Amino acid sequence: MARIVVALGGNALQENPKDTSAEAQLNTAHSTAKAIVDLIEDGHEVIISHGNGPQVGQIIATYETANSVNKNIPVMPFPECGAFSQGYIGYHLQQAIRDEMVKRGINKDVASVVTQVIVDKDDPGFKNPTKPVGSFFTEEQAKKLIAEKGYVMKEDAGRGWRRVVASPMPKAIVEEELIKTIVDAGHIVIAAGGGGVPVIEKEDGSLKGVPAVIDKDLASEKLAEILNADIFLILTAVEQVAINFNKPNQKNLSQLTTDEAKRYIEEGHFAEGSMLPKVKAATMFAESKPYRKAIIASLGKAKLAVTGQSGTSIVYSSIYDKKLVDLKA
Repeated sequence: MARIVVALGGNALQENPKDTSAEAQLNTAHSTAKAIVDLIEDGHEVIISHGNGPQVGQIIATYETANSVNKNIPVMPFPECGAFSQGYIGYHLQQAIRDEMVKRGINKDVASVVTQVIVDKDDPGFKNPTKPVGSFFTEEQAKKLIAEKGYVMKEDAGRGWRRVVASPMPKAIVEEELIKTIVDAGHIVIAAGGGGVPVIEKEDGSLKGVPAVIDKDLASEKLAEILNADIFLILTAVEQVAINFNKPNQKNLSQLTTDEAKRYIEEGHFAEGSMLPKVKAATMFAESKPYRKAIIASLGKAKLAVTGQSGTSIVYSSIYDKKLVDLKA
């Protein structure tokens, strides 16, 4: 049996992007829980991470709208919005996973850890913020926000102006020992949600939240390394990684070596903000230690992916699978 860090994509929380209600998300979480509990039922140790893009955007937009109507209502700082989203999403996943385990007679606890992720205050990302968050504004409103709040605002493809924040690399996870303790006790933990709350470590050792977004897949990869996971499983909306995507010569890939993955990245086969960060994170994990395996697969075929019957496996060398102990043994 394996220790598996499962990184959930947006489709695991919102089947219909137009329906952002809490009820819809909870319903989707119950569907997602079935795939996760399949792995737990097979005896695997499962740790869960997730994205939060739509949810944190909704939280920010809600406060921005409220503030525009009533200036006495302050805009929630960005790090707090990230923590807010971790609790909100974690609650839904906790409830859904627990309900599914109860149905199957599995006696484990599940808990969410509001996770802080340390980033370098000198990370190049802070010099060139690119990650759009929150509502759209007019140019006049954007200039006012720049003057009043010091936001970095950029025009977004003719749709209006949006705040942009940095996307620094994750360096360390503050709560790693707590997360390890929960996992080692045999329970299920949800951590590093939305990439975690980005924090910088000050000279006195204290932490300070910063307005930034850490890529969810990169933070999940860091979590997988810290926990010495056997498998890093990235679940998304497609069954396999493909080159020449959406072209007549599209080719789906069942396995990649890390060298092949890097070559395809350099050739521009994977879209920024879509498959590219997933392949990058999977490659980093496969190279981090011998015999570690990353898999990119569809949510509905998670169990098949772990046994090599679906998804795209990324391994350090082509002989990896010949040496891997059968996970079903």
